[in-house]
Amino acid sequence: MKRLLIVFSVLFPLLVCAQTDLPKVAPSALYITVDGEELTELTESQSAPLKAHFYANPTNVGNYSARYEWKAWREGDESDLLVHRFDEELDFTFAESGTFCVQLYATFILGNDTITYPTEDENTPIVISISQSKLEFPNAFSPNSDGYNDELQPLEGYQSIVSFQAAVFNRWGTKLYSWDNVAGKWDGKYNGKVVRDGVYFLVVHAKGADGRKFNIKQTISVLTHSRGEGSSSGGGTGENE
Repeated sequence: MKRLLIVFSVLFPLLVCAQTDLPKVAPSALYITVDGEELTELTESQSAPLKAHFYANPTNVGNYSARYEWKAWREGDESDLLVHRFDEELDFTFAESGTFCVQLYATFILGNDTITYPTEDENTPIVISISQSKLEFPNAFSPNSDGYNDELQPLEGYQSIVSFQAAVFNRWGTKLYSWDNVAGKWDGKYNGKVVRDGVYFLVVHAKGADGRKFNIKQTISVLTHSRGEGSSSGGGTGENE
């Protein structure tokens, strides 16, 4: 009897070790926001486009043959897949608004031994929320180099803009400046000099991740003679669809 106990005491740790050394995966993600910030977790909705790199992070694979399968879908419609790929890692850019689910499925095979992921208790996808689009402009600015409201740019809080074109014209229709990046701005200069105080015209054509179109046509007042007069921000949404 003592001999049996000794043998069992030797084999039991080996059995436990064998169970804990089974292949596993630990899906994770690295996100890059429109501002270039790198995030490993998302605690709130993000602006589109959001770049994402998903990792399977397998461990204890050993002699097992591994098969990885990534699926991504819009929440509530798992049958309509946005992504279906068979790689250990996945790159995807979220360019539409909404809530999305990303799930890794993994299978490890060694002889007659097959291990699958996720189990019923682990079937929890990674969830990504992309915000609805928003874009507004002020109706005045003061390019007088005082460090306050010196440039024409979208109001703080713009989000999920996936295409953008903007131009500023004078009253005679001369194009003074144009840019194609929503993060861009106009410093109030034309041919290297700050334009005269007065009213100018802003035309913007943009599209949001949710399909919303922004066709903004509004006047912009240039006010360089005193601080603060260019801080007004009313009426900046223009016409949109």
